[in-house]
Amino acid sequence: MKALIIIDMLNDFVTGSLKCERAQRIIPNIRRLIDAAHKAGVPVIFANDSHLPNDFEMARWGPHARTGSKGAQVIPELTPTDKDLVIDKHAYSSFFETPLDSTLRIRKVDTVILTGLHTHLCVRHTAADAFFRGYKILIPENCVDSFTEEDHKSGLAYLKEYYAAIITTAEALVKELR
Repeated sequence: MKALIIIDMLNDFVTGSLKCERAQRIIPNIRRLIDAAHKAGVPVIFANDSHLPNDFEMARWGPHARTGSKGAQVIPELTPTDKDLVIDKHAYSSFFETPLDSTLRIRKVDTVILTGLHTHLCVRHTAADAFFRGYKILIPENCVDSFTEEDHKSGLAYLKEYYAAIITTAEALVKELR
């Protein structure tokens, strides 16, 4: 069983305090995957940064995705449905001190499809923790991105260290989910 995980597609990352211009190009691809997952009965999970003012990431990145703020909400184009799961995270990895692993295991998930921001940070660390927990990892290249092409490419290269299958387009996975 597969699960689709959308990482940090939040107002602050797409249009706000940590705006990533390149995020715009992955939104339609993630949207298609979400729609296909819904139709196929594949769990859709949003893993969202949610920080308190004194969280360690604030020193590195400045204020962003503060718990309860508009900046910590999923962008309108990808708003979760009532069927989707939303997990708050406080570090780069979507697994670190969150219920993600138990949520996946309850649903008998053995393969995660990782999408969102940032290829070299949160996607990378989520992939590492998925690997260490025994999950197969699929990454549609046109559904992840970073601030720069260099960060994106280095992130993709590193993901291969976790035996992540880098899929060129979301369309290949959309067909597989049907």
